[in-house]
Amino acid sequence: MTAQGGVAEAARRSGSCAGVVCKDLPKTNVFTQSLPPDPVFPTPKDSHKASRRELGPRRVRGALYTYVRPEQTKNSELLAVSHRAMRDLGLKEGEDRTQEFKELMAGNRIDWSEETGTGIYPWMAIVQRTPNPFNAPLVNNSFSGVWAGQLGDGRAISLFETTNPATKTRYELQLKGAGRTPYSRFADGKAVLRSSIREFIVSEALNALRIPSTRALALTLTDATVIRERIEPGAIVARFAQSWLRIGTFDVLGFQGNRNLIRTLATYVAEHVFPGWSTLPAHHAPDKPILSDPPRGVDPFEIQGPADIAENRFTRLYREIVRRNASTVAHWQAYGFINGVLNTDNTSILGLSLDFGPFAFLDNFDPSYTPNHEDHEFRYSYKNQPLIIWWNLTRLGESLGELMGAGAHVDDESFKTSLVTPEFAPEVVNRAEKVIYRVAEEYDAVFQANYNQLMRARLGLLSESETDHKDLISPLLATLEALELDYNHFFFRLSSIRLGDLDTDIQRNQVASVFFHAEGLSAVGVTELEARARIASWLLVWQSRVAPDWASNGEMGDADRRAAMKAVNPKFIPRSWILDEVIQRVGKGKERKVLERVMKMVENPFATEWGGDRDEEERWCGDVPRSRRMMTCSCSS
Repeated sequence: MTAQGGVAEAARRSGSCAGVVCKDLPKTNVFTQSLPPDPVFPTPKDSHKASRRELGPRRVRGALYTYVRPEQTKNSELLAVSHRAMRDLGLKEGEDRTQEFKELMAGNRIDWSEETGTGIYPWMAIVQRTPNPFNAPLVNNSFSGVWAGQLGDGRAISLFETTNPATKTRYELQLKGAGRTPYSRFADGKAVLRSSIREFIVSEALNALRIPSTRALALTLTDATVIRERIEPGAIVARFAQSWLRIGTFDVLGFQGNRNLIRTLATYVAEHVFPGWSTLPAHHAPDKPILSDPPRGVDPFEIQGPADIAENRFTRLYREIVRRNASTVAHWQAYGFINGVLNTDNTSILGLSLDFGPFAFLDNFDPSYTPNHEDHEFRYSYKNQPLIIWWNLTRLGESLGELMGAGAHVDDESFKTSLVTPEFAPEVVNRAEKVIYRVAEEYDAVFQANYNQLMRARLGLLSESETDHKDLISPLLATLEALELDYNHFFFRLSSIRLGDLDTDIQRNQVASVFFHAEGLSAVGVTELEARARIASWLLVWQSRVAPDWASNGEMGDADRRAAMKAVNPKFIPRSWILDEVIQRVGKGKERKVLERVMKMVENPFATEWGGDRDEEERWCGDVPRSRRMMTCSCSS
């Protein structure tokens, strides 16, 4: 048994809570072992002896990554860690206080020996951006819906992969903001403290809300000064995910016309990102309903379905990626999260929320709200997110189109080694188009099923009714919009209401005011009496629908219902105004404990108190100051 294997076995026997120190984390580099490197610097030694100027930025072709090391920092400060993230990685409690951990998080330590050439050398994966083209162009080409050039996340350097010995989940650990890379374009590869605090907090917030997301392990203040819209302090976010591959990774290969690498990357995704080809969803007949949990276990080389839409393993892979993203967008919509920028390089193959720029959670319910102050056309607004993600997934369909369109011939030697012949091309195109059209229906069905399930849970419903969306969910959203009510506060406050307090019109009208802002009703053109009546009318429908689901235990049943709702409706959401306050207090005020307190709330959003500054907790969980609702921010980071 290897030394790493012995550590892993010991961790399994001792349980996940024990954890290991940094040097004993089981480390791998399956990504760099499986995929082709930058041909200019094909080995770690080649990259290590090259100067920063030689490494780039520059155009890279025929590769999926470049070996590149983080820039070292002389004076850095570990500002915060996520203790939940440490546990999920399998790190020992208290390891964040060690110098080794701090050096690793600052980019000053890598798991590679220059003397022996052994270990794992850091790398950065290539990706490109195809922005969504809806409406007119925004302020520059990067929002125009055309190819915006080779990007990568030009600041994110992967250190190694590590597998939690207890859960067997493998993660790829990155440093964002650790310096210039070949994919930094004209930028410096740095990240500012402002945006780093935002990403650090929201990554863990989404995870705690059970929304698929990349994770954040640590936040480090560096000695760099970074020029964006102004001069700002630099920072590094140590983050991890099961994979950082995006649709944009396929985009760059498609733009380069590299069909062999598209096949190689798709195979890698199925075999190393997902659990294997046989775990992908089986074909569903056109005359059958689309299932939320379809059968799996199909042999990788089996062809399913009629000839004109024959599904090979690459089609099943595409469908899995589509289904995962549909589920994630449903979570965004159910919890009022807006990413702010959703190009193909911001869309995960695994369906994870990632690359957090001008994001926000809804305050008042406004479907047209976008937190991106450059998005004058509302392209990335809350209501457009499902459509934008589908547009991005269509771009992935185009990248995989040749493989899907080949159907049963995908493994023919002539197809693998030669370009598609003119005679075969119409069949390939026709089949690929039909497959993508059918998958669009699957995307919509999976999105709707997941969204309705999440909303039923938020409303305390145990049973399903086909009319729930029409009778309960849509009227609620229309009411929240018309009366300018806070989206997440509504669900949290609804969780505390006793059904017995809604038996009469008078009671329902009295309860209705619970949902108003602290200053009262803020909507224009609606009287308070009208607002109370509208909410009371909806409460009557809701009471009639939810009561039978919990009626068997009487008053105890209603208590159970309230507890169940509080388990899915958070008291705390890291809203934009709170993030701004934390940024100011950490940056200008030099406070540090505030990060520790907010992270405790972030990691436990369904708690009612957190043992910190009670006044601060209640202020952050209370009404959003009127002048700070629905804030916007810059993409600059």
